[in-house]
Amino acid sequence: MKLTNAQRQFLDAQRVGHLATADAGGVPHVTPVCYASVGTNIYITIDEKPKRRQTMPLKRLRNIAENRTVRFVVDRYDDQDWSRLCWLMLRGQADILPSGDEHDEAQRLLRARYPQLREMAIERHPVIAIRVEHATSWGSLETSRL
Repeated sequence: MKLTNAQRQFLDAQRVGHLATADAGGVPHVTPVCYASVGTNIYITIDEKPKRRQTMPLKRLRNIAENRTVRFVVDRYDDQDWSRLCWLMLRGQADILPSGDEHDEAQRLLRARYPQLREMAIERHPVIAIRVEHATSWGSLETSRL
């Protein structure tokens, strides 16, 4: 599966996406996330969450362990000009990368994209790798309209 040029440019221009996971029973969970993309992979790190209970993995990780099927959405909303509305939805399977070469490269890409992550010890945390299988978009994804 390959993204169109417009889809790739739109994905790369956005700063936040929404990760949708579901548990084994199909109960959905949606979380706003920072991400980096390479080819047909989307990478999402688990950052340092001061309010998170350290004894229990995050819901998104528990869901992926039970059900690898995920959706990832980036969108543009303009309250004043609805002709600018658009979204890109990526469907695929997620892997949890606790360590290794792909994990380390993903963390490097995420730190390069989000300077805030440079101060965090994200290398100790897993990376979610979405293996994109299908892309759907709606509206004009033109990045010149951002």
